[in-house]
Parts: sequence; structure tokens; C-alpha cells
Amino acid sequence: MSQADERFIATCKEILDHGVWQTGQVRPHWPDDGSPAPTKKRFAIVNRYQLDKEFPALTLRPVPLKNCLDEILWIWQKKSTRVSELRSHIWDAWALQDGTIGKAYGYQLAKKTQYPDGQYDQVERLRKDLKENPESRRLICTMYNPDDLPEMALYPCAYSLTLHVDQGVLNGILNQRSQDVLVANAWNVCQYALLLHMFAIDAGLKVGELVHVIADAHIYDRHIPIVEELIQRPVYPAPDLWIDPSVRSFDDFTIDSFRFEHYQHGEAIQHIPVAV
Repeated sequence: MSQADERFIATCKEILDHGVWQTGQVRPHWPDDGSPAPTKKRFAIVNRYQLDKEFPALTLRPVPLKNCLDEILWIWQKKSTRVSELRSHIWDAWALQDGTIGKAYGYQLAKKTQYPDGQYDQVERLRKDLKENPESRRLICTMYNPDDLPEMALYPCAYSLTLHVDQGVLNGILNQRSQDVLVANAWNVCQYALLLHMFAIDAGLKVGELVHVIADAHIYDRHIPIVEELIQRPVYPAPDLWIDPSVRSFDDFTIDSFRFEHYQHGEAIQHIPVAV
């Protein structure tokens, strides 16, 4: 059983066995009939993944590596908000009339700030500090900007990344305000594990631990039967992550710079309904 399977199963059981049903106003709805989409939820789920031991890819069902990579590069490397630039259609339901997601995600990372030693955006500053001052306690990127929230298509779910370097090992904390566990958990874990690998290579560091903190971890009402079936499936060892050894700069990574090897997994789940 991979770390990802173990943590995912435990998270789902925690929600199913000890979670509470959402009460009061339900903002999300099902697009097919417009009905409310309530959730069973659990507060403050914390999962830890030892990236130096194995890559945390779920094996209960396949994780689409290239689409995960494409979105994380779209946000963190390209700092884009234009939905048409994505391989997948995961943002289509939230796209604004101009074809973007507004002042969200990549927009926030691309904003420049004047520092005493020059002007940088958040990612540029993070990369500079990792190389020049790796023991800094200020290695943080945040996408939750209250001034711009009204102009975001969706408030950022995974909203901040805090990095920490200890004796040449890069660790990270991903903070997430909200997560649709069935749809997004395996996706987000893979994305930010890959992002830590990229930052580590860029700065000449080793990769260590990813800590994932979810404030509101939830399973939608229509997802519960799917989750109950999924967590009973057979599990397999984690795949091996191959990273192109010729790529040493964060700017040069592409979706072809990574691949899973020896990846055994269960069947894909077709047509999972997504609340919007």
C-alpha cells in the first residue's frame, strides 16, 4: 500500500465515520438539475507524505500525471489564468467571460513586489531565497489576497505553500481551505509533491516531507457511494517517479519531464459528478 492510499483511505473513513453533515446555506449545486450539493465534512485533516521514501500517487484509481502537471505548471510556472491554455477542462465551469479565472491563482503569483534588492513576483522571490538564504523562515507563497477576492472566479482552495529547509532537505506545508476529497485529493497531493521536487532540483536541494493541511475536507452526498466502493479496492505499491536528469531549472520543466514507472492501479472512475 502506498502512502497516498493509506492517507486517502484514512481520510475518507474519518469523514464517513466521524464527519458532520453541512447545515444551513449550501452554495455548491449539481449542474445537471441545479439541486443543492451538501457535504459530509471533517475539520482540520492533516496528512504527511515522506517524498524521500516514495512518490505519493494513489493506486486505488489512476492519477492523471500529465494533467496534474499541466495545471501546476500553469499556475506556478506560467502564472496563467487563461483556461484555454490548459490540457484538461477542469476550470471550464468557472471561466469568466474573458476566458480567465480572474485575479486568482497564477495572477497572484505573478504580482510584482518591490524589495530592497529588486522587484520580484512571489515565485521568483521564493526561488532566490531557496538558493541564497535557504534557512529563511519566510519561504512562503500565498494566493489568498482579500483585496482581489471579489474578482476571482473561485476563491483559491489550495491557497498557500510554506517551505522549510533543514540541512539541505526541502520540506513543504500545503494549506488548503476546502477540498472535494474524491475529486481533488489525489490530484492535489501529486501536484504539490511534484512542485516540491521541482523547487528542490532548482535550488540544488534534496526533497523531504510534504505536509497537507485541509481545513474543510468533505465528501459530497452523491460521492459517498463511490467513495465507499473505492476504499475497499485492492491497493498496490507506489510507482517510481522518473524525472528528466537534464532539467535543472524550474523554468525548463514541462509535462514530459516526469513520468510514472511501474504504476499499478485500479480502474478509473468514469463520470464523477462535480459540484460547482
